[in-house]
Amino acid sequence: MSYHITKLFLSSFILCSFLLEHTDALRKTYIVYLGGHSHGPNPSLDDLDSATNSHYDLLASILGSHEKAKETVMYSYNKHINGFAALLEDEEASKIANNSNVVSVFLSKEYKLHTTRSWDFLGLEKDGGISLDSGWWKARFGEDTIMANLDSGVWPEHESFSGIGYGPVPSKWHGNGVCEIDHLITPSNTTFCNRKLIGARIFSKNYESQFGKLNPSNLTARDFIGHGTHTLSTAAGNFSPDVTIFGNGNGTAKGGSPRARVASYKVCWSKTDAGGCHEADILAAFDQAIYDGVDVISNSLGGSSPYIEALFTDGISIGSFHAFAKNIVVVCSAGNDGPAPRSVTNVAPWSFTVAASTIDREFVSHISIGNKNYIKGASLSKGLPSGPSKKIYQMIHSIDARLLNATIQDARFCKPRTLDPTKVKGKILVCTRLEGTTSVAQGFEAALAGAVGVFVINDEKSGSLLLAEPHPLPGASMNANEDEDIDEREWFGKGGTDENITRKMVAYMSDARTYTGLKPSPIMAGFSSRGPSAVQPLILKPDITAPGVNILAAYSLATSPSNLPSDTRRVPYNLQQGTSMSCPHVAGIVGLLKTLHPSWSPAAIKSAIMTTATTLDNTNQPIRDAFDKIATPFEYGSGHIQPNLAMDPGLVYDISTTDYLNFICVFGHNHNLLKFFNYNSYICPEFYNIENLNYPSITVYNRGPNLINVTRTVTNVGSPSTYVVEIQQLEEFKVHVQPSSLTFKEIGEKKTFQVILEAIGMPPHGFPVFGKLTWTNGNHRVTSPIVVL
Repeated sequence: MSYHITKLFLSSFILCSFLLEHTDALRKTYIVYLGGHSHGPNPSLDDLDSATNSHYDLLASILGSHEKAKETVMYSYNKHINGFAALLEDEEASKIANNSNVVSVFLSKEYKLHTTRSWDFLGLEKDGGISLDSGWWKARFGEDTIMANLDSGVWPEHESFSGIGYGPVPSKWHGNGVCEIDHLITPSNTTFCNRKLIGARIFSKNYESQFGKLNPSNLTARDFIGHGTHTLSTAAGNFSPDVTIFGNGNGTAKGGSPRARVASYKVCWSKTDAGGCHEADILAAFDQAIYDGVDVISNSLGGSSPYIEALFTDGISIGSFHAFAKNIVVVCSAGNDGPAPRSVTNVAPWSFTVAASTIDREFVSHISIGNKNYIKGASLSKGLPSGPSKKIYQMIHSIDARLLNATIQDARFCKPRTLDPTKVKGKILVCTRLEGTTSVAQGFEAALAGAVGVFVINDEKSGSLLLAEPHPLPGASMNANEDEDIDEREWFGKGGTDENITRKMVAYMSDARTYTGLKPSPIMAGFSSRGPSAVQPLILKPDITAPGVNILAAYSLATSPSNLPSDTRRVPYNLQQGTSMSCPHVAGIVGLLKTLHPSWSPAAIKSAIMTTATTLDNTNQPIRDAFDKIATPFEYGSGHIQPNLAMDPGLVYDISTTDYLNFICVFGHNHNLLKFFNYNSYICPEFYNIENLNYPSITVYNRGPNLINVTRTVTNVGSPSTYVVEIQQLEEFKVHVQPSSLTFKEIGEKKTFQVILEAIGMPPHGFPVFGKLTWTNGNHRVTSPIVVL
């Protein structure tokens, strides 16, 4: 679709939406995107003022005056991203979209927020200690890399962010000492930032435009949710010894780049749920972080499936593109809407998209059902107290315990006001998991109804993956397939009404204990969002998988471990689940590579991590998912991260900004649009095949009997040597690589090769086929997944 047709469609859509509403429709937050700035990469204050005035000029042409424009503009993106956010009526947005200088106009959307053992599991330490040949030592623990986190803020007093022992702030930091923490409720000379936590900013205008002005005491970068503190410490928290969660997981917590400097950009404001992150605020944070001089941006938030956005009507995609152009790596979470296919978010090729998998540690309570053998439950709890007879308690399924006016479906999930305390009191309540990543609210409903304990049974979307959670009473997550007495299908089959059967249901649960060395690991999480990308299937997403299950990291003391208002507990470290947790693991590794290889481009760093990943677990078998099936690249991308190998990958697939401009050209735009990115000399090629984008993975469309031919270029970043190709053949395809060997004589030398896929059978349309291509010189293995759609 051409640029002008795209804009015409957008304008027509907005205008039609306007006509459907009454003329007094409330103003909404629109983002007007104008591409790049003409003032260059290092703007002066005059440049910034000039850019903002140009935004007022553009808006004044619609609203009639500069005064109205200034009142309406929420943010002027005047540094590296060119555009603004403003409160507009639909008709006004439609008129701006028709302006020939505008790339896109779109409504600001709300996004969702998507450790002591994981670094040992990833090989950066050995048996709890740091190996001298570890990548941590080689990369100096990420020293002086600047890590930005777009999230819910930070708990600045936490030991993970102490500045003790750090030297001066790196000169590349341009954050001007801004530390917007409690500045309205503490003396002006009080500072919460230091040489570790070098900046903290707030971006709330879009949130406040929708929900009203925040109380001044809440207008702070302090983290009231816990999520931002957890993710930032996972990426770059200090070494913190003697960490535990309710007596479990004892060890030393640390981030992937524990000597990196960190900066918090608070864009998420809801205290009661996972939302509250608004696109105009997020884009403003991107613009500021790029200007501040960060090296890595960790972004554990995104849309929810189904969520399909064009690359330039999505704030995270726009921000990531401009960050890439400034040599900044942006790492994003893939989303928690698995196991549904095409559910992966943050799919722009210039973003590094991370799925979630397990580590080799689990927190286990042993549970006895009746007189049967013990079965395993994931738990952080103390066990049940000694019962009246052999330490056993009667169990009752929530369906049996429902109030008369409650639906069976609501009672199944132990929703509020569905349980009858007279039926639950003194018993173990059995609930079914409602959400993919948390069930603590169900534990609180059980406690409120008088239960002595709670068993949360996985639903069909969770598979066998067991999540340890901070329930307020003895509780455990369980796999229903392990025992028919707790399988809700048995209960439904019996109608959930036979009290005699209920009375026979008894159980006991022991204290939780921590076990390591679990095999097999990793396993793909059921909640982790899957590919292929709904935006552009020829870019394999997610890119990689990393630990995202039962991750222990720093937490905010302003909230409870469950994040529920009724929970009065406070913990300095908490266990959490999600691709939000896997994203900062990769960001931490990126920080190490930034320190070790400061001249490498974002694409080279991304390639180093992807091409050294593994698709085997710690039993040397193919990685499986939570449903005991062999996982595919649609679940793990290139595979599971191996940080030590990523330090020295041998070869990398590099990508320049021009390569991505070529991609954008084919993706529905032309050079008339691209002039707004300040690449005036750039002209779209007459023909460009997206399959030839120099991505570290290879995805192509099935062409039936016709040959499929793609090219890639690798850059040598190691010693001179010769690489030969190895192919894991694809079902129904024969793969030819020309040439089949590559000889490099110096660092930086590039070689191009062709990959030709020849159908040898009748490849089924609509069913993907997977394989691998590996270049090896005996010391390095540089592997790319191959996917035929």
